[in-house]
Amino acid sequence: MPTTLAALNGADRPAFTAALGHLFEHSPWVAGQGWLRRPFASAEALHAALCAAMRAAPAEWQMSLISAHPDLAGRLAQQKKLTAESNREQASAGLDQLTDAELAEFTRLNDAYKAKFAFPFIICARLNAKAAILAAMAARLPNAWPVERDTALAEIEKIAWLRLTDLLKA
Repeated sequence: MPTTLAALNGADRPAFTAALGHLFEHSPWVAGQGWLRRPFASAEALHAALCAAMRAAPAEWQMSLISAHPDLAGRLAQQKKLTAESNREQASAGLDQLTDAELAEFTRLNDAYKAKFAFPFIICARLNAKAAILAAMAARLPNAWPVERDTALAEIEKIAWLRLTDLLKA
């Protein structure tokens, strides 16, 4: 699997998609579309191209990407069924070490958020601690649907950037 910018620039579409498909949760189509924008002068340019592909996609594809994200500290996390990336990211925020009260609050806010917006709350867990995530969930709950959709996509861009930099360091 290519792990350098030069290797990614020279990869065919299937290899490129295989290498970067995990950057956007269960949505390798983003990498497949990003491949069309090669070559990339830098990691930042690669990330920008991937994000542009995500933003240019039909609304249904974007919503599928947003909906592919697991609830923070949710059922999949409790059952140890997250992707390796999501598991590490949630653990980095301390979401794997919640008290019963914290877990109950995450569950309550996740349920309220999904009831209102029909997609999971998304935040870049690696850039936040559990208290900040809980505060953000409560603060964002009153937002309008378009604001939250756009916020979710912006948070997905942050997640993808961190995953990309991890991959290129390997």
